[in-house]
Amino acid sequence: MEKTGLVLEGGGMRGVFTGGVLEYFMEENIHFPYIVGVSAGACNAASYISRQAERNKAVTIGYAHHPDYISVKRLVRSGELFNMDLIFDRIPNKEHPFDYKVFFKSEQYFYVGVTDCHTGETIYYEKQELESAFNKVLRASSSLPMVAPVVEHEGRCLLDGGISDPIPLERSMEDGNQKHIIVLTQPRGYSKKPAKRGMWYFTRKYKDYPGLIDVVKLRSNIYNKQLDLVEKMEKEGKAFVFRPDHLHEVTRLERKKDKLEALYDHGYEIAKNQFDQLSEFLNK
Repeated sequence: MEKTGLVLEGGGMRGVFTGGVLEYFMEENIHFPYIVGVSAGACNAASYISRQAERNKAVTIGYAHHPDYISVKRLVRSGELFNMDLIFDRIPNKEHPFDYKVFFKSEQYFYVGVTDCHTGETIYYEKQELESAFNKVLRASSSLPMVAPVVEHEGRCLLDGGISDPIPLERSMEDGNQKHIIVLTQPRGYSKKPAKRGMWYFTRKYKDYPGLIDVVKLRSNIYNKQLDLVEKMEKEGKAFVFRPDHLHEVTRLERKKDKLEALYDHGYEIAKNQFDQLSEFLNK
């Protein structure tokens, strides 16, 4: 699998689909040499690299009903909808330990994408650059504007990597990969609509971050162009794409366990059913 990249989209709680796909990869001992992800995609990739079976399911679906996981009261009080301290500190370090040793010893390259709020550009960090700052950068990559505070790291103000580079296929291409395994969290035929509603408030709230404002205004164009590139690469035989046939009504902020489990299982079954085609693609 030399020069093969695994590309992971975000999508909030829709990311459980990706968790299901990666769970099947682990069962079949499929470990790609290069991984790039943003937001929920990056979070799922971490447990995949640390070889922790069923961890993604445990720390997403297993916590969906946790009283501290998602809270509108917290959003009103502190501007944080998800309890980021719970997700990126208590869970990995105490409640459901993350295997940092296996993760950092892995020879797989892993790039986490974040958005620089001042410039609007995507900044990528490779796991070996991070060490003690890994959870902080992963947190930044998952911090959606309006519902999470800006994360400061190395003099930069950072938010969700999916804002500026929602499907980081071009990063995989730039790094020299010739084949790309892409996991999307929207069905075929989806296209993003321009952000109009509430932009006046967004512009006022983030007036100190012109780059962020600009990239959010352009996000639908960025995303739809990236989808076009995915389909082009797929038709040319340079990309193999896993995408859900349906979302089981799971939204970005979904908390209903039955829906989340259905989408997770769907990801697992999609990967299982397409395993032979994937093997053929990789062996060409």
